Amino acid sequence: MATSREPGTPFPRLSLPEKGEEDLDAFQRWLTQAIPMVDALGLKRMSRNNDHLVWELALAPSLNDKGTGFGGALTAQTTLLGWCWTTLWLRQQGLARDVVVADASQRFLAPVTHDYRLICKPEAPQGPDDLASRLETRGKGRITLVQTLYCHDVLCLEARGTYAVLS
Repeated sequence: MATSREPGTPFPRLSLPEKGEEDLDAFQRWLTQAIPMVDALGLKRMSRNNDHLVWELALAPSLNDKGTGFGGALTAQTTLLGWCWTTLWLRQQGLARDVVVADASQRFLAPVTHDYRLICKPEAPQGPDDLASRLETRGKGRITLVQTLYCHDVLCLEARGTYAVLS
């Protein structure tokens, strides 16, 4: 359940996980309170698979006038998924840092006609190592992530975003 938020007031951070073991259900509950629009996105489940963060989403909250996925909602979801990937990666490193999206782009390939899954991963395999190195040497850094949206086995959307970790 989302809570009322005041503009300009940061939401309290979630405590860092012990020994890097993140409770994704607890993170999702926190996310829904920290970012009120999450409650309306249709996010059913969040999971991890190695360096991939996966969201399973219901289509109903994101329908457009044609009965398919609304591009603006899908774009918001891909952007937020990348923010979550970066935030969770930092938390796994024992770091509580601010993350912002620096740039993002999307390519719509097919209409989204059913519930779907979004997958986020680093664009480059060495991306997380490069980010860790920049954080250690400069105190800040960036990582480029790729998000893909599948409706059943059909690739419907490819997105790319660069996320900045602030000092």
